[in-house]
Amino acid sequence: MLLFCLVGFLSFGQNREIKSADGNVAFTLRGSVSEKETNKPYKNVEILVNGGKYVTTSFDGTFNIQAKIGDELIIKHPKFETIYYTVKSNERISIEVVDAKQSRFRSKSTSDSKRFNQMIDSADAYLKKDAERSIKFIGDALNVNVSTAQSAEAQELLGDIYMHWKQFDLAISAYKISLQNKETASAKLKLANGYLYNDDFKASLDTYKQIDENILSNYEKVVWLEGIGDVYLKIKDFTSAIQSYEDGLVVAKKHLIAPKITDLNSKIAQVYSEKGQTNKAKSYFTNSLNLAKQENKKRAVEEQVKVAEFNSENADYESEIELRKLAIEGIKDIESDSIISNESPITSQKQNYKIGNAYLLINDLTNAIPYLEKSREEAGERGDLDVKLDATRKLSEVNARLGNTEKTIAYNNEYKDVVDELYAKKRQEISQAARFSRNIAEQQNRITSLESDRALSKSTYELTQERNKSQQLIIYSLIGGLVLLLITGFLMFKYIKQQRLANNLLALKSLRSQMNPHFIFNALNSVNTFIATNDERTANKYLSDFSQLMRAVLENSEEDFIPLKKEIELLNLYTKLEHFRFQDKFDYAINVDDSIDIEEFQIPPMLLQPYIENAVWHGLRYKTEKGHLSIDIQPKSKGEITISISDDGIGRTRSKALKTEHQKKQNSKGMNNIKKRVAILNEMYKDKVDVTISDFQDLEDTGTKVVVTLKKD
Repeated sequence: MLLFCLVGFLSFGQNREIKSADGNVAFTLRGSVSEKETNKPYKNVEILVNGGKYVTTSFDGTFNIQAKIGDELIIKHPKFETIYYTVKSNERISIEVVDAKQSRFRSKSTSDSKRFNQMIDSADAYLKKDAERSIKFIGDALNVNVSTAQSAEAQELLGDIYMHWKQFDLAISAYKISLQNKETASAKLKLANGYLYNDDFKASLDTYKQIDENILSNYEKVVWLEGIGDVYLKIKDFTSAIQSYEDGLVVAKKHLIAPKITDLNSKIAQVYSEKGQTNKAKSYFTNSLNLAKQENKKRAVEEQVKVAEFNSENADYESEIELRKLAIEGIKDIESDSIISNESPITSQKQNYKIGNAYLLINDLTNAIPYLEKSREEAGERGDLDVKLDATRKLSEVNARLGNTEKTIAYNNEYKDVVDELYAKKRQEISQAARFSRNIAEQQNRITSLESDRALSKSTYELTQERNKSQQLIIYSLIGGLVLLLITGFLMFKYIKQQRLANNLLALKSLRSQMNPHFIFNALNSVNTFIATNDERTANKYLSDFSQLMRAVLENSEEDFIPLKKEIELLNLYTKLEHFRFQDKFDYAINVDDSIDIEEFQIPPMLLQPYIENAVWHGLRYKTEKGHLSIDIQPKSKGEITISISDDGIGRTRSKALKTEHQKKQNSKGMNNIKKRVAILNEMYKDKVDVTISDFQDLEDTGTKVVVTLKKD
């Protein structure tokens, strides 16, 4: 007869805590079952919790199960007597099954193993708090004399860290290394999920389909089917997505996996929503709302917010407002025990802003203002500048509609201050992101080196043990070590390349966000002037054109390139607004050669606008006579065109002499931003854009000519 020996190790971070219905904190309990003498894992061992949860060990003997303090685990297998164990703490459980004559309780034998588990648990503890420290503990764990299985466990946890911090390429590499050391179902599922988040949908679907369903526990089967459904949803195969989610729902209901029942109802509703089948979507969202209430307060709030977004998209603003108000009450309860980060979609400032916006959409300005003011106040207190900016802008618009000129001007001024503060914050975030990337790279290099050293040390040990074997075997081992080093070098090169691209994209995003904010404020001040002079009709017309321009700019703000046709439409709208303000100073014309197919060319969004703004504000505005601004798009060669922006203004020399020191500084920053954008884009896209600036004519008002050369893809 076989008995067992049970060993517990404290586990800090891997156990995801969930509030159970009775108020106790539930967590994911990890464990394994193996034969003591041979260390052979026991698969298909039944692990039950007296509350109804049920899993079986996978082929490597491991299991994960939701439990809480005081629960009784029932561990069953035909080859040994049923084991009963009461959960006393948040602990890792290792069950060693031995012969009855030798059965006794004892801890794992080696100090190396204990130190490895301590480092892994510490890495777990800091996974969501401090990425650098967490990765450092992974390195410390790999620095002890670890087995292949332990290396696989460490690499899998490293992948979890990178997934949480959105370093998906690095997570994929870690999961692959983990699977090379030891194949586990959990690592395969995580690898497929990593591909999904990295937008490699084909690789994700292929990885999911390669997983053998028979090696999965019931919970893993649900995760597997849910993951397949997620991929199909991303590629817009709605029928397959619904089928996968419904298959997962059947397994979840059969084995009472309550959190997944809620998730899958919500995801099926999401698919029907995207298909435009609103009634079916409402039915499943009603299910998910009711189920979420039975789990915990945070999950209930998350689902209320998700369904509120659905109602908003379907113009059911009354229902949206009701759900968001319920969510705010739930958020108060959550915040009494924990802090909700500004990045979370369930912050009270976001919900108050969206309630105010919903009231605006039903034209209830009276109710909109208090919620927008509450959102603005909370966002200011919590340092959420993005929400504060939006709330301030909306308050300005509402007061403008109500004719409250003083408040409109006050909110416009506050909006300007928040924009400046937000830009400063974004610059700081860029600096922090660069420092974070460098530190992560250093830690990753250390882990890569340790993994290589471990592999090389293992190779050296095996060579020593097999010294009397043929010389050919030794040569093959050395070649294997060399290949490993080459692979490591390739992975490092790929990582550096990816980080460089990520830094370039981050820099482009920052530079785009800094493009001429004073135009916005000048335009808003013009609206204020029209309102102040009771020229409401002119103000409305100007504001309508201005909002159309801003909407188009925001829609293109995330793109590196847009079709030339869109850029021409933006320029036409922008130049129209500037001409509207300075009608007595200049006329303008936009000429496009008929031989150019403007659909075939791509251009960085708002690249030309600063040059037009310079022509108007620093050239044409100071002319004594009415000037002219010309924008000409002409073919240069096959696959190449030129865009000329010419004016007969006072010219660069006289304009510079008239500028104040502040204006010189602002203009210099604007031109430097354009140069940086062009340099980064040319580095990424092979010299696609070229810009030259010169004097236009040899007269008193020399004017300026900017020529942008654009190549076809």
